[in-house]
This record gives sequence, C-alpha cells and structure tokens, in this order.
Amino acid sequence: MRSGSGSSPTQTMLSRARDDSASLVRKDTLRPIIRRLPAIEGGDPMRRTLRGPLGWALAAGLVIAACGGTATPPTATEAAKASTGPRIGSFDRPVVLAFTPSQEAATIATNGAAIKAALERATGLAWKVTVMSSYAAQVEGMCSGQIDVGFFAPLQMTLLLDRGCGSPVLGALRNETKLDGSVVLSPTYQSQILVRADSGITDLNGLKGKKFAFVDTLSASGYVYPTLTIKNKTGQDPKTFFAPNGIIFAGGHPQAALAVYQGNVDGAATFIDVRDQLVAANPDIKTKTKVIDTAGPIPNDGVALQKDFPADLGKTVKQALIDYSKTDDGKAKFLALFSWNGMQEIDAKFYDPMRDAAKLAGVDVATLAKATPRPAATVAPSPSKSP
Repeated sequence: MRSGSGSSPTQTMLSRARDDSASLVRKDTLRPIIRRLPAIEGGDPMRRTLRGPLGWALAAGLVIAACGGTATPPTATEAAKASTGPRIGSFDRPVVLAFTPSQEAATIATNGAAIKAALERATGLAWKVTVMSSYAAQVEGMCSGQIDVGFFAPLQMTLLLDRGCGSPVLGALRNETKLDGSVVLSPTYQSQILVRADSGITDLNGLKGKKFAFVDTLSASGYVYPTLTIKNKTGQDPKTFFAPNGIIFAGGHPQAALAVYQGNVDGAATFIDVRDQLVAANPDIKTKTKVIDTAGPIPNDGVALQKDFPADLGKTVKQALIDYSKTDDGKAKFLALFSWNGMQEIDAKFYDPMRDAAKLAGVDVATLAKATPRPAATVAPSPSKSP
C-alpha cells in the first residue's frame, strides 16, 4: 500500500462504500472482475444474468472480501441444492414412463400417450413415454435410473427385486371365466401354445423337430411357463426338442401368434388370448389357429417404481393409475394395451411364485438378462406391450 496523503483506489472505494451503500464501488473498478466471471455457453439466461446486475453484485462482494471482509462458506444444504439437477416432473426432467415391448408399436404409442396424459393431469407434472427394445433393456433402464415408472412383466419384476432396482406397487386384474360361466377378476393369467388348425398337430409331442416361436427370454407366459410345460410333458428341453436352430424369439405376443397364423413357424407360446387383439385385422385367426396346451396360473404383470422415486409422488402416481383405470377411457386403454380389466395394490411377495417357476424351468433370470442385448430406447409419439 502506498504511503503519503494520496488515497489509493481501494481506499477511495471503501470510503464511498461507507458513504453510500447503494454505490459500493465504481463500475470501472468492477469491470475487470466482471470480465472474469464464468460465461455459460449457449442461450442460457444465466449468461445474461452474470453479465448483468447480478454480476456487478458478485464482483462487489469479491472486492470487499479482498479488502478484509470475511466470506461465509456455503452450508451443506446450500451445496446440496447447488449440485442437484432439475426437479423431477419439470420440463427439463420429465417423469419417464416405460412400457414393455410386448405389443405392437402403434398400440403402445396410442394407448401409452393417453395414460401419460392422464398422469400429467393428475400430478401436474411433465411426463415422457419410452418403449425399450427388449425386456432386459427395460430392466436395465430402471436399474440405471433412466426409467422412473414402468409397466413390467412378471419375470422382469423378479429381476428388478433381485437387483434392488425397483418395487412393484400395482398388479393387473384380468377377467377369468369360470367353469360355471361366471366371470371374475383374477390376479393371475395363463399361457397358451398355438398351432395352425390345419397342421394335424394335437398335442406338444406333435411339435417335436418343428419350428417354434417364443416371445422373449424374460417373458413369463411367452417363455418360462411354456418351457416348464414342455419339459414336464415331453421330458426334453426346448433346445433339443425343437428343430436345430428352429427356435425364434418374436419380441412380442402378437408377433408370435402371427408367426403361426402366417405359417412362418409351427407353434408359438403367448398369453391367453392374444388373438383377441388381432382378430379385427385378421378375422379368421381363431379358426386358422388353435390352442393345444396351456400353463399357469401366472402372477399378472404390473407397475413398478424406481427405488429412488419420491415416496409421496409414488403414492400420487399409484392412486392416479387406479382412478384412471376405473374411467371409461382408462378401461378401454388398459384393455387394448394389456388386456387389463382392473388393478390392485401389491408388494414384492406377489411375485414369489414367478421366481419359483423360473427355478423349476431351469431358467437363470440374471444370466438371461445379461445375455440379452440392450438396444437404445425409443420414445413413443407424444401429444402431449401383456407380459
């Protein structure tokens, strides 16, 4: 610091600060500091803010601190707030809703968009629909935090639970016709094995050495339960029972049924009765194909929440889905999308029978998931697939 009677710029600045708190320092003193403030790339409004009044205030604080002021370190809470990203449900961070790719893309896009809109109305938050390209990819999406809420098949649910990635909160209810003709809502469903009606095949043994379509290795009714049935009734593993290289994975239940209908394979495993979703476009599908075996009961598919999903928001989402499923529009959308006729609250124990069946069938769920490719997700069109 200079000696003598002359005042330094800093002394002058401090004097003026004491005389007039509205003019802490001269702008020509702060301008070099302003230039050093970080500029945010792109069109972020923060760039303009740092170059504007906030920038001058920040610079003044830096100068005062340099002249002997004591800076107060940020608290842990302030640091945490600064490090967090956009609020979930905001435009920049919508709630991600995922659907299992068990149905045709157009069916998911149309009905999924309606469910998304209902959730937006109920929660007041922004949502985004995504459809993963495989069952395993959807599980991985939730485990990696890319998916917040998802509709999952039973075997996917067991994998989510085993990996600690998510929790089931809602299970589907489907109409079941009893022997006396009465219809009741059931928490379980069944698998079926289809063949062409003109094939001459009347039971599973007739498929030996033939071509066969499963749905996905993580599908309960499209893989695990029919595998168990084939092992129990033929004494052989599907890998050796069917023709060499004769097994295909159709990717969805409608696709598997259509493969039989079109004569591309001799048999296929699907849920009962996927053909109801196809009869409008293929009126004769129920006469040209037939069921030769069934398996079950299988715990219905359902809805799971990611492990870190906010608890209060989770309750709101769960109730919103239940409420929407009771409306005429909701009933139509869930029926078209999953053949659901309602839903109920469930917990992890609901899927214990699924885990037991997988073990009996010799299906190593974790190994199958690791071996299944995980292509990128596709986002369904936004106005804004059964197990």
